[in-house]
Amino acid sequence: MMLLAEDLLLVLLDDESGKAIVDGSALPRVLAGAVLLELALSGTVAPDTDGTVVRKGRLVVRRDPAPADPVLADAARRLADANPMKPAAAIEKLTKGLQDTLLERIVHRGWVREDRGRILGLFPTRRWPAVDESHERGVRAELRAALVDGLTPSPRTAALISLLSAVSAAPKIFPDADKRVVKQRAKEIADGEWAGAAVRRAVDAVNAAMIAAVTAGAVAASGG
Repeated sequence: MMLLAEDLLLVLLDDESGKAIVDGSALPRVLAGAVLLELALSGTVAPDTDGTVVRKGRLVVRRDPAPADPVLADAARRLADANPMKPAAAIEKLTKGLQDTLLERIVHRGWVREDRGRILGLFPTRRWPAVDESHERGVRAELRAALVDGLTPSPRTAALISLLSAVSAAPKIFPDADKRVVKQRAKEIADGEWAGAAVRRAVDAVNAAMIAAVTAGAVAASGG
């Protein structure tokens, strides 16, 4: 099973440099948003819209059945064991250790390799250049069909585009295309009806929380 977060991480890593194309505060939060979004799409988590189960706007977590994927199962367990929280707080909670876990998974799958080095012989660095681009090419082809060619995306591709839209990364993936057109198309898809009425409110809540979390992280990073 390929996670949305894995596909997202692949397209957010530059194939040659092995570095992320979004800043360091945005990457862990959008990856956590991808995990939370996947849990919402499966019905494992949903916001309490009227306050009858927990508190209005906070997440209700379904414990059974547990997700099959260990990353999703761990995320669902951590949320279920905590006090009911809003999506933004859930994203912050899920960032802990997630980026490294996902990087280990895509290294294990043979898609990227980890290169370690030092700047000026002092400061350690890590990067993840591409090794096998076959899976990523398929993901990028579906993204291009939707964002550049104007075709209707599958729900999974639309979910991935909504994540890219949240961190304004869609234009960076296709530098040969008109950036404004791609950005607008990504937003249209993110706001579209791909999720289905039953989970649309959950998707909207997660996406809004993710944008807020990424923005807050960027402000904190610049202030530091």
